[in-house]
Amino acid sequence: MNRLTTTLLTALAPISWGSTYFVASELLPPDRPLFTGAMRALPAGLLLIALSRTLPKGEWWWKSAVLGTLNIGAFFPLLFLSAYRLPGGVAAVLGSAGPLFVVGLAALLLGERARLRTVLAAVAAAFGVSMVVLTAEAELDLIGVIAGVVSSASMGAGTVMTKRWGRPEGVGPLAMTGWQLTAGGLVIIPLAVLIEGAPPALDGKAFLGYGYMMLINTGIAYWLWFRGIGRLSATSVTLLGPLSPLTAAVIGWAALGQALSPVQLAGMAIAFGATVIGQLPARTPRAPQKTFSSAEGIDQNVSMDLSNAEVRR
Repeated sequence: MNRLTTTLLTALAPISWGSTYFVASELLPPDRPLFTGAMRALPAGLLLIALSRTLPKGEWWWKSAVLGTLNIGAFFPLLFLSAYRLPGGVAAVLGSAGPLFVVGLAALLLGERARLRTVLAAVAAAFGVSMVVLTAEAELDLIGVIAGVVSSASMGAGTVMTKRWGRPEGVGPLAMTGWQLTAGGLVIIPLAVLIEGAPPALDGKAFLGYGYMMLINTGIAYWLWFRGIGRLSATSVTLLGPLSPLTAAVIGWAALGQALSPVQLAGMAIAFGATVIGQLPARTPRAPQKTFSSAEGIDQNVSMDLSNAEVRR
Protein backbone atom coordinates (compact mmCIF):
# COMPACT_ATOMS: atom_id res chain seq x y z
CA MET A 1 0.00 0.00 0.00
CA ASN A 2 1.47 3.38 -1.00
CA ARG A 3 2.01 6.35 1.27
CA LEU A 4 -0.96 8.37 -0.06
CA THR A 5 -3.44 5.56 0.58
CA THR A 6 -2.07 5.00 4.08
CA THR A 7 -2.32 8.71 4.84
CA LEU A 8 -5.91 8.95 3.59
CA LEU A 9 -6.96 5.93 5.65
CA THR A 10 -5.25 7.30 8.75
CA ALA A 11 -6.99 10.66 8.21
CA LEU A 12 -10.35 8.90 8.62
CA ALA A 13 -9.58 8.58 12.36
CA PRO A 14 -9.54 12.31 13.25
CA ILE A 15 -12.38 12.91 10.80
CA SER A 16 -14.42 10.36 12.75
CA TRP A 17 -13.42 11.96 16.07
CA GLY A 18 -14.78 15.23 14.74
CA SER A 19 -18.28 13.73 14.95
CA THR A 20 -17.96 13.07 18.70
CA TYR A 21 -19.52 16.35 19.81
CA PHE A 22 -22.52 15.96 17.50
CA VAL A 23 -23.21 12.38 18.57
CA ALA A 24 -22.72 13.17 22.27
CA SER A 25 -24.97 16.24 22.19
CA GLU A 26 -27.73 14.68 20.08
CA LEU A 27 -27.85 11.05 21.20
CA LEU A 28 -26.08 10.48 24.53
CA PRO A 29 -27.03 11.25 28.16
CA PRO A 30 -25.77 14.70 29.21
CA ASP A 31 -22.97 15.32 31.72
CA ARG A 32 -21.53 11.80 31.61
CA PRO A 33 -18.20 12.28 29.79
CA LEU A 34 -16.28 9.67 31.80
CA PHE A 35 -18.98 7.05 31.37
CA THR A 36 -18.97 7.87 27.66
CA GLY A 37 -15.19 7.50 27.56
CA ALA A 38 -15.38 4.11 29.25
CA MET A 39 -18.16 2.97 26.91
CA ARG A 40 -16.07 4.05 23.94
CA ALA A 41 -12.87 2.33 25.01
CA LEU A 42 -13.50 -0.87 26.97
CA PRO A 43 -16.13 -2.66 24.82
CA ALA A 44 -14.23 -1.74 21.64
CA GLY A 45 -10.98 -3.00 23.13
CA LEU A 46 -12.47 -6.32 24.23
CA LEU A 47 -14.09 -6.77 20.81
CA LEU A 48 -10.78 -6.19 18.99
CA ILE A 49 -8.98 -8.61 21.32
CA ALA A 50 -11.64 -11.22 20.63
CA LEU A 51 -11.30 -10.70 16.87
CA SER A 52 -7.51 -10.89 16.95
CA ARG A 53 -7.47 -13.73 19.51
CA THR A 54 -4.17 -12.39 20.81
CA LEU A 55 -3.17 -11.37 24.33
CA PRO A 56 -0.03 -9.50 25.36
CA LYS A 57 3.00 -11.52 26.39
CA GLY A 58 5.91 -10.67 28.64
CA GLU A 59 6.82 -6.99 28.74
CA TRP A 60 3.90 -6.14 26.49
CA TRP A 61 1.52 -6.36 29.46
CA TRP A 62 3.06 -3.26 31.05
CA LYS A 63 3.83 -1.58 27.73
CA SER A 64 0.18 -1.92 26.68
CA ALA A 65 -0.88 -0.47 30.04
CA VAL A 66 1.42 2.53 29.58
CA LEU A 67 0.30 3.17 25.99
CA GLY A 68 -3.35 2.64 26.88
CA THR A 69 -3.07 5.14 29.73
CA LEU A 70 -1.32 7.77 27.61
CA ASN A 71 -3.54 7.43 24.53
CA ILE A 72 -6.88 6.67 26.24
CA GLY A 73 -6.99 6.39 30.03
CA ALA A 74 -5.41 9.76 30.85
CA PHE A 75 -6.22 11.51 27.58
CA PHE A 76 -10.01 11.10 27.74
CA PRO A 77 -10.57 12.35 31.33
CA LEU A 78 -8.16 15.29 30.92
CA LEU A 79 -9.78 16.21 27.61
CA PHE A 80 -13.25 16.13 29.18
CA LEU A 81 -12.06 18.16 32.19
CA SER A 82 -10.65 20.77 29.84
CA ALA A 83 -13.86 20.82 27.79
CA TYR A 84 -15.99 21.29 30.93
CA ARG A 85 -13.90 24.13 32.39
CA LEU A 86 -13.14 25.98 29.17
CA PRO A 87 -15.18 27.18 26.20
CA GLY A 88 -15.12 24.55 23.49
CA GLY A 89 -13.00 26.73 21.22
CA VAL A 90 -10.22 27.16 23.77
CA ALA A 91 -10.17 23.43 24.50
CA ALA A 92 -9.97 22.67 20.78
CA VAL A 93 -7.04 25.06 20.31
CA LEU A 94 -5.15 23.45 23.19
CA GLY A 95 -5.81 20.06 21.60
CA SER A 96 -4.52 21.29 18.24
CA ALA A 97 -1.17 22.06 19.90
CA GLY A 98 -0.53 18.30 20.14
CA PRO A 99 1.62 18.21 16.97
CA LEU A 100 4.12 20.56 18.60
CA PHE A 101 4.60 18.09 21.47
CA VAL A 102 5.05 15.26 18.99
CA VAL A 103 7.63 17.18 16.93
CA GLY A 104 9.76 17.71 20.05
CA LEU A 105 9.35 14.19 21.44
CA ALA A 106 9.92 12.56 18.05
CA ALA A 107 13.21 14.45 17.68
CA LEU A 108 14.25 13.41 21.20
CA LEU A 109 13.10 9.77 21.26
CA LEU A 110 12.83 8.71 17.62
CA GLY A 111 15.58 10.70 16.00
CA GLU A 112 13.08 12.30 13.61
CA ARG A 113 14.57 15.59 12.52
CA ALA A 114 12.51 18.60 13.60
CA ARG A 115 12.31 20.22 10.17
CA LEU A 116 11.37 23.89 9.96
CA ARG A 117 8.56 23.05 7.53
CA THR A 118 7.01 20.63 10.02
CA VAL A 119 7.21 23.11 12.91
CA LEU A 120 5.67 25.87 10.81
CA ALA A 121 2.91 23.49 9.64
CA ALA A 122 2.10 22.60 13.27
CA VAL A 123 1.96 26.28 14.28
CA ALA A 124 -0.14 27.19 11.24
CA ALA A 125 -2.57 24.33 11.93
CA ALA A 126 -3.09 25.49 15.52
CA PHE A 127 -3.53 29.08 14.33
CA GLY A 128 -6.05 28.02 11.70
CA VAL A 129 -8.04 26.00 14.23
CA SER A 130 -8.07 28.99 16.59
CA MET A 131 -9.62 31.10 13.82
CA VAL A 132 -12.36 28.50 13.41
CA VAL A 133 -13.29 27.85 17.03
CA LEU A 134 -12.29 30.82 19.21
CA THR A 135 -14.80 33.53 20.06
CA ALA A 136 -14.33 36.98 21.56
CA GLU A 137 -16.13 35.84 24.72
CA ALA A 138 -13.69 33.00 25.40
CA GLU A 139 -12.42 32.99 28.98
CA LEU A 140 -9.50 31.09 30.46
CA ASP A 141 -9.55 28.84 33.51
CA LEU A 142 -6.19 27.75 34.93
CA ILE A 143 -7.23 24.18 35.76
CA GLY A 144 -8.91 23.81 32.39
CA VAL A 145 -5.85 25.12 30.56
CA ILE A 146 -3.53 22.78 32.48
CA ALA A 147 -5.83 19.83 31.77
CA GLY A 148 -5.96 20.73 28.06
CA VAL A 149 -2.19 21.05 27.78
CA VAL A 150 -1.52 17.82 29.68
CA SER A 151 -4.11 15.93 27.60
CA SER A 152 -2.35 17.04 24.42
CA ALA A 153 1.01 16.08 25.89
CA SER A 154 -0.38 12.69 26.94
CA MET A 155 -1.70 11.87 23.48
CA GLY A 156 1.52 13.18 21.93
CA ALA A 157 3.66 11.01 24.20
CA GLY A 158 1.43 8.02 23.45
CA THR A 159 1.84 8.57 19.72
CA VAL A 160 5.63 8.77 19.97
CA MET A 161 5.96 5.79 22.33
CA THR A 162 3.66 3.71 20.12
CA LYS A 163 6.05 4.45 17.26
CA ARG A 164 9.15 3.84 19.38
CA TRP A 165 8.05 0.47 20.78
CA GLY A 166 6.44 -0.77 17.58
CA ARG A 167 4.67 -4.12 17.84
CA PRO A 168 5.72 -7.61 18.96
CA GLU A 169 6.72 -9.87 16.11
CA GLY A 170 3.70 -11.48 14.48
CA VAL A 171 1.20 -9.14 16.19
CA GLY A 172 -0.92 -6.86 14.00
CA PRO A 173 -2.37 -3.41 14.72
CA LEU A 174 -5.79 -4.92 15.50
CA ALA A 175 -4.49 -6.67 18.61
CA MET A 176 -2.35 -3.70 19.65
CA THR A 177 -5.34 -1.39 19.39
CA GLY A 178 -7.43 -3.80 21.44
CA TRP A 179 -4.81 -3.97 24.18
CA GLN A 180 -4.57 -0.19 24.47
CA LEU A 181 -8.32 0.46 24.40
CA THR A 182 -8.91 -2.19 27.06
CA ALA A 183 -6.17 -0.82 29.30
CA GLY A 184 -7.43 2.73 28.84
CA GLY A 185 -11.02 1.73 29.55
CA LEU A 186 -9.99 -0.02 32.77
CA VAL A 187 -8.28 3.20 33.89
CA ILE A 188 -11.39 5.30 33.21
CA ILE A 189 -14.02 3.06 34.84
CA PRO A 190 -13.00 3.70 38.49
CA LEU A 191 -12.90 7.45 37.79
CA ALA A 192 -16.36 7.32 36.21
CA VAL A 193 -17.85 5.47 39.17
CA LEU A 194 -16.12 7.74 41.71
CA ILE A 195 -17.00 11.05 40.03
CA GLU A 196 -20.24 10.34 38.15
CA GLY A 197 -21.78 7.54 40.17
CA ALA A 198 -23.92 4.72 38.78
CA PRO A 199 -24.41 4.40 35.01
CA PRO A 200 -27.37 6.37 33.61
CA ALA A 201 -30.49 4.83 32.14
CA LEU A 202 -30.13 4.35 28.40
CA ASP A 203 -32.80 4.67 25.71
CA GLY A 204 -32.73 3.63 22.06
CA LYS A 205 -30.94 6.80 20.95
CA ALA A 206 -28.26 6.29 23.55
CA PHE A 207 -27.67 2.68 22.47
CA LEU A 208 -27.36 3.88 18.88
CA GLY A 209 -24.94 6.62 19.87
CA TYR A 210 -22.78 4.38 22.04
CA GLY A 211 -22.78 1.72 19.32
CA TYR A 212 -21.44 4.26 16.83
CA MET A 213 -18.90 5.60 19.33
CA MET A 214 -17.66 2.11 20.21
CA LEU A 215 -17.43 0.60 16.72
CA ILE A 216 -16.73 3.49 14.32
CA ASN A 217 -15.52 6.39 16.42
CA THR A 218 -13.19 4.30 18.58
CA GLY A 219 -12.62 0.70 17.44
CA ILE A 220 -12.11 1.34 13.72
CA ALA A 221 -10.78 4.88 14.16
CA TYR A 222 -8.05 3.96 16.65
CA TRP A 223 -7.14 0.88 14.62
CA LEU A 224 -6.56 3.15 11.60
CA TRP A 225 -4.66 5.64 13.79
CA PHE A 226 -2.27 3.10 15.32
CA ARG A 227 -1.86 1.39 11.95
CA GLY A 228 -0.86 4.74 10.49
CA ILE A 229 1.65 5.34 13.28
CA GLY A 230 3.31 2.05 12.35
CA ARG A 231 3.66 3.04 8.68
CA LEU A 232 4.18 6.82 8.70
CA SER A 233 6.34 9.16 10.73
CA ALA A 234 4.94 10.23 14.09
CA THR A 235 4.88 13.89 13.02
CA SER A 236 3.00 13.12 9.80
CA VAL A 237 0.32 11.23 11.72
CA THR A 238 -0.15 13.82 14.44
CA LEU A 239 -0.47 16.63 11.87
CA LEU A 240 -3.67 14.91 10.73
CA GLY A 241 -5.15 15.73 14.13
CA PRO A 242 -6.50 19.21 13.18
CA LEU A 243 -8.93 17.46 10.84
CA SER A 244 -10.97 16.64 13.96
CA PRO A 245 -12.01 20.21 14.97
CA LEU A 246 -12.41 21.10 11.30
CA THR A 247 -14.80 18.18 10.84
CA ALA A 248 -16.70 19.22 13.95
CA ALA A 249 -17.14 22.72 12.50
CA VAL A 250 -18.39 21.34 9.19
CA ILE A 251 -20.86 19.00 10.94
CA GLY A 252 -22.07 21.90 13.10
CA TRP A 253 -22.71 23.92 9.94
CA ALA A 254 -24.34 21.10 7.96
CA ALA A 255 -26.35 19.33 10.66
CA LEU A 256 -26.94 21.94 13.37
CA GLY A 257 -27.33 25.05 11.25
CA GLN A 258 -24.33 26.82 12.75
CA ALA A 259 -23.04 29.69 10.60
CA LEU A 260 -19.45 29.87 9.34
CA SER A 261 -18.00 33.36 9.07
CA PRO A 262 -15.37 34.41 6.50
CA VAL A 263 -12.75 34.34 9.27
CA GLN A 264 -13.69 30.77 10.14
CA LEU A 265 -13.55 29.72 6.50
CA ALA A 266 -10.10 31.30 6.19
CA GLY A 267 -9.00 29.46 9.33
CA MET A 268 -10.26 26.17 7.91
CA ALA A 269 -8.25 26.77 4.73
CA ILE A 270 -5.10 27.56 6.72
CA ALA A 271 -5.45 24.53 9.01
CA PHE A 272 -6.22 22.19 6.12
CA GLY A 273 -3.34 23.55 4.08
CA ALA A 274 -0.97 23.07 7.02
CA THR A 275 -2.21 19.50 7.40
CA VAL A 276 -1.49 18.77 3.74
CA ILE A 277 1.97 20.35 3.96
CA GLY A 278 2.69 18.22 7.02
CA GLN A 279 2.19 15.08 4.92
CA LEU A 280 4.79 15.97 2.29
CA PRO A 281 7.76 13.60 2.48
CA ALA A 282 11.15 14.94 3.43
CA ARG A 283 13.48 15.64 0.57
CA THR A 284 16.18 13.02 0.23
CA PRO A 285 19.50 14.67 -0.59
CA ARG A 286 21.11 13.46 -3.78
CA ALA A 287 24.16 11.31 -3.39
CA PRO A 288 27.11 13.14 -4.94
CA GLN A 289 28.41 11.54 -8.11
CA LYS A 290 31.91 10.25 -7.75
CA THR A 291 34.45 11.94 -9.99
CA PHE A 292 37.91 10.76 -10.65
CA SER A 293 40.93 12.95 -10.86
CA SER A 294 43.36 12.55 -13.72
CA ALA A 295 45.74 10.71 -11.42
CA GLU A 296 43.01 8.27 -10.41
CA GLY A 297 42.23 7.73 -14.10
CA ILE A 298 45.86 6.90 -14.85
CA ASP A 299 45.93 4.46 -11.92
CA GLN A 300 42.81 2.74 -13.24
CA ASN A 301 44.28 2.45 -16.75
CA VAL A 302 47.50 0.98 -15.33
CA SER A 303 45.48 -1.57 -13.32
CA MET A 304 43.48 -2.56 -16.42
CA ASP A 305 46.71 -2.97 -18.46
CA LEU A 306 48.18 -5.22 -15.75
CA SER A 307 45.01 -7.29 -15.65
CA ASN A 308 45.05 -7.72 -19.43
CA ALA A 309 48.67 -8.80 -19.27
CA GLU A 310 47.78 -11.43 -16.68
CA VAL A 311 44.97 -12.74 -18.93
CA ARG A 312 47.32 -12.96 -21.98
CA ARG A 313 49.68 -15.09 -19.92
